[in-house]
Amino acid sequence: MLTLHPQYITDKAGKKISVVIPMKDFKAIMEELEELEDIKRYDEAKKSNEPSIPIDEAFKMIDAKRNNK
Repeated sequence: MLTLHPQYITDKAGKKISVVIPMKDFKAIMEELEELEDIKRYDEAKKSNEPSIPIDEAFKMIDAKRNNK
């Protein structure tokens, strides 16, 4: 779990309107979000019950499409 220490930008009334975090924290958050998105897509694919193909075969199909362009 990430431990963040954000800084806040406030308006004249003291209401928080923005957050400032270090780039390393931002990158870590983005990596976590990407991983969660991958998990979500995996779960959706498993639920769909559509037939699957081996990864090597999928790469061959992708390469074939690229070569036909």
